[in-house]
Amino acid sequence: MDQDQSVDDKPMGIAGIWTGWKNPANGEILRSFTMLTVNADDHPFMRNFHKPEDEKRMVVILEDDDYDAWLNASPNESMQYMKQFPSNLMQKSNL
Repeated sequence: MDQDQSVDDKPMGIAGIWTGWKNPANGEILRSFTMLTVNADDHPFMRNFHKPEDEKRMVVILEDDDYDAWLNASPNESMQYMKQFPSNLMQKSNL
């Protein structure tokens, strides 16, 4: 299985948003989560993972030092993280 990873083999943090709501029928809390993506048409690495005619997308990968800031960012502040992760910091692994 192929897997994308950082060149230093460290885990990669992905920006996401989540919410929860209470099911009125049984009171159960249900959670939803999504990973945020940005356009990657011009990304040297990630543009290779979609059909030629499809828009290229990649998840928003956070720098290690940005994890806490992302979790505490306001909606306006979070836009600074909506960018492509540098291709020179990524590699393909054959697991």
